[in-house]
Amino acid sequence: MVLTIQEETTDGVVAPDPRRWAILAVAALAVFVTVLDGTIVNVALPSLSRELGASTRELQWIVDSYLLVFTGLLLAAGGLGDRYGRKLMLVGGLVAFGATSAYAAWVGTAGSLIVARAMMGIGAAMIFPATLAIIAKVFTDPKERAAAIGIWSATSGIAVAAGPIIGGWLLESFWWGSVFLINIPVTAIAITAAVVLVPESKDQAAPRLDWGGVALSIAAIGALVFTIIEAPEWGWASLNTLGGFVAAAAIITLFVLWELRAEHPMLPVRIFQNLRFTAASGAITAAFFALFGFIFLITQYFQLIRGYGPLEAGLRTIPVAISIAVFSIVSPKLAERFGTTRVVGLGLVMMAIGFAWVSSASAVTSYNEIIGQMFFLGAGLGLTTAPATESIMGSLPADKEGIGSAVNDTTRELGGTLGVAIIGSVFSSVYINALGDNELIASLPVDARHATEESVAAAQFVAPSLGDAAPAYLEAVSDAFLSGLSVACTVAACVALLGSAVALRFLPARAA
Repeated sequence: MVLTIQEETTDGVVAPDPRRWAILAVAALAVFVTVLDGTIVNVALPSLSRELGASTRELQWIVDSYLLVFTGLLLAAGGLGDRYGRKLMLVGGLVAFGATSAYAAWVGTAGSLIVARAMMGIGAAMIFPATLAIIAKVFTDPKERAAAIGIWSATSGIAVAAGPIIGGWLLESFWWGSVFLINIPVTAIAITAAVVLVPESKDQAAPRLDWGGVALSIAAIGALVFTIIEAPEWGWASLNTLGGFVAAAAIITLFVLWELRAEHPMLPVRIFQNLRFTAASGAITAAFFALFGFIFLITQYFQLIRGYGPLEAGLRTIPVAISIAVFSIVSPKLAERFGTTRVVGLGLVMMAIGFAWVSSASAVTSYNEIIGQMFFLGAGLGLTTAPATESIMGSLPADKEGIGSAVNDTTRELGGTLGVAIIGSVFSSVYINALGDNELIASLPVDARHATEESVAAAQFVAPSLGDAAPAYLEAVSDAFLSGLSVACTVAACVALLGSAVALRFLPARAA
């Protein structure tokens, strides 16, 4: 039996789905497990290096293969959900995600794990846009929908911060495969609840699927994300990088032209003429650029500079998780009272303040001060994402929730990818240059110098061989890391400020 989403009352008014809050819980659980997997693997990288013999480049792809496939398929998955059913995509995605997680836990080589992570990205891409589209469908009252999207955003934000905590505990209690096996019981619960509770919904007009748009969207986003990921390795000014960006731009242009001419486009690109939709998308991109850059840097700072273990480092990110959750829930009410423009603009300004504050961190910065920094970052993210997401979903017709959700999710993932790639590249460049200015580092043998430039973690293996010079060596490495951290956080703060300026200028305070 197919469940219907809504029923009409005797006076012709559409009644809300009585199961809507339970459906929200299912969607939140599905989103939690997919977002969690994007960060939980980071704390397992040292274990993977030891157990699987993974090189630095292989470790990077263990993280990035998931993100590349996830981002590249989001738009296509949103369109397929509109065409064939959002519940079908959600359940199918959960099954695929759980099965590939089991495979990832038991592989024996780094190459196999890279493939498994890419396969997990397929399931995640099916799940993510379906959850938000289902929420937008079952919550017909604008106030309730805003609150539901706030909870959805809070769940996503908590999962980002919870990854290092849960991963650290699992690694200290079990073996590296446990960070993937944890997904199986969660997906099993979500599948059961989705089958029982979630109603099916789709675009009732059911136009012919735009296969050309699907193929071009995958190629465009895939080329862009792949180039961004590889740019730090190739060099941002290299011919490979420039060629990748030119190719991505060409495919994006071809995609836009195709969609403008298509009878039933997968992505109606003219929706970007709606400033509410476009400005909100830009705000989310800026917010997640800054957030993923922060997660990338702070986990290294805690473990490599402050000497915390994986679990200790994870636990110290709890303040950012709490502030994200609280302000994601509160922000829709604030937007209703003060307008989306002010709330989103303020949120991005708070993130900029937080990053500017982090840029002053040293090896002896008190944890109480770090809590203050994380409060600004988490509160800013919570104030930004929930109202901006509601603006995206509220600016589209009822039969386009799937593609709207996919665009929203794609802006998040692209922002995160840009954040890690650009902030990581800036950090690496400053770190290596700072090391080059140090006479002790310059006098090291070639192999030791290259290992030091590769990472602070590698430098810690070099230090014991230096005898009495080890303390001075480690101090130079720490200073170089902090120099890179300072410049990288300044870049993140500037991006957040730019996003705030765009929101204040173009994002309408309320729906037209």
